[in-house]
Amino acid sequence: MNLFSDIRALVIAALGEMVAEGALPAGLSYDNVTVEPPRDAGHGDMATNAAMVLAKPAGLKPRDIAEALAGKLAADDRIASAEVAGPGFLNLRLDPGVWAGLVEAILSAEGYGRSGMGRGQKVNVEYVSANPTGPLHVGHTRGAVFGDALAALLEFSGHEVTREYYINDGGAQVDVLARSAYERYREALGHMPQIEEGLYPGDYLVPVGEALAAEVGDKWLDQPEAVWLAEVRDFAVAKMLQMIREDLAALGVEMDVFFSEKSLYGTGRIEAAIEDLRAKGLIYKGVLEPPKGKMPEDWEPREQTLFRSTAHGDDVDRPIMKSDGSWTYFAPDIAYHYDKVSRGFDALIDVFGADHGGYVKRMKAAVAALSDGKVPLDIKLTQLVKLYKNGEPFKMSKRAGNFVTLRDVVDAVGKDVTRFHMLTRKNDAPLDFDFDKVLEQSRENPVFYVQYANARVHSVLRKAADAGVTPVGAPRLDDEAEFDVAKKLAEWPRLVEIAARTHEPHRIAFYLYDLASAFHTLWNKGNENSGLRFVQEGDRDATSAKIPLAWAVSIVISAGLGILGVTPAEEMR
Repeated sequence: MNLFSDIRALVIAALGEMVAEGALPAGLSYDNVTVEPPRDAGHGDMATNAAMVLAKPAGLKPRDIAEALAGKLAADDRIASAEVAGPGFLNLRLDPGVWAGLVEAILSAEGYGRSGMGRGQKVNVEYVSANPTGPLHVGHTRGAVFGDALAALLEFSGHEVTREYYINDGGAQVDVLARSAYERYREALGHMPQIEEGLYPGDYLVPVGEALAAEVGDKWLDQPEAVWLAEVRDFAVAKMLQMIREDLAALGVEMDVFFSEKSLYGTGRIEAAIEDLRAKGLIYKGVLEPPKGKMPEDWEPREQTLFRSTAHGDDVDRPIMKSDGSWTYFAPDIAYHYDKVSRGFDALIDVFGADHGGYVKRMKAAVAALSDGKVPLDIKLTQLVKLYKNGEPFKMSKRAGNFVTLRDVVDAVGKDVTRFHMLTRKNDAPLDFDFDKVLEQSRENPVFYVQYANARVHSVLRKAADAGVTPVGAPRLDDEAEFDVAKKLAEWPRLVEIAARTHEPHRIAFYLYDLASAFHTLWNKGNENSGLRFVQEGDRDATSAKIPLAWAVSIVISAGLGILGVTPAEEMR
């Protein structure tokens, strides 16, 4: 059930009647007609812009359309009043029975708020994709939570989602990893490691070196790099991926696909992607303009193999092959997305760190070219996370060397707190994460406030069960605070579709806080007015009529927390 969609359908039907009667011209588009909560709750329960958006194409005054439409809508039993406001907005108040019916529908519905909006469209969400050279850090944590919640949100709205991790194991950084692991291997055999500048210093490589020593003994000790580099690299990458999988599991993240960059090299897959672009006239030999701003000292004009990315919205064309004939870092990324397009996805989403902002246009251009504009690519950037403890910046992690790891954060505050708090800001806004504040039991801590609301509901249900009452009676709403909760519940299906359409899972966290706030307000009012308490001592019928509203709140909170990857609390400890 989506009450806003139902009322919009009523508005569209009324407009159709006006067309049939000649009050409106035929052929009008209703695509921009909306029904939504009014900005000021005092104006009503819902508002429609129908008269405003149809006035110009209809050649009529907005108020004239609004007044005629108000008369049509007022004839429906669900509409208590329809009032024209301002130049032609139409404010609607619904019959009180509608809200009680909504609560009853939530309890009887299977998956209230779930949507068929996605219609089974196949969507690939790529996130985390950290270099397999060390533990995931707090920046990866935010990207992992955002990507995972976005994937769950899209599934909730009817999409078929693949969660994917791109393993950057084809560049020079994995050679650095191998050299770093080799020094820990030497250490495991009793030698002093030489962790020179440029190598990875973290203690996380100590067990890798020990495992390598246990497997090969002193076979590679004092051997030249050419002898051991390739095998140590493969061994270390495998160990790092195992650690990354374990870190993600601690955060509640499970990938469907791990795609190796290395698998693109020497297999013809990069060449095939570039040939596809060449066949479209998008690969050519050329000389780029010098960089804007201060000229680098080592810059010189030289002919390169370029991708004509400007044909698909980029600012400049991009090199895909170096002057020595080797691929640039962009070429395998083109091939990787070519593979995604070839797998038949209807849409692609990449979740990158903030430092990849300059990469957005070129990658979008590549996907547009590879898919002939048929597969949209949305790139979401996650901004930095600033960590605090006791009000002071928190930075150090011996295990990682010089940063705080994902596991540090999860071990300190738990998976659920980590995930919820990472979604309390929009992905492209900086986020402060205070280890003390995220555990506070106060209204200022969103995760506590939402969980406390759910725990209060379960407390009510336990008390009702002890009294032999279950939430199956016809709901009864009497007080304005009860109606406020029901009205917030009505927004859930609409909110899900908006969040899924805009790829903004933080909207779920915001909504849950607002719903919890409305519920706590009702609860506190019940402390002063016993008639508003969910459990009415000695009155089974009244209790049976009151607790459906509380149970509906828990159903929606549990669904929202499920999207965020947070386990709903049934009691607070």
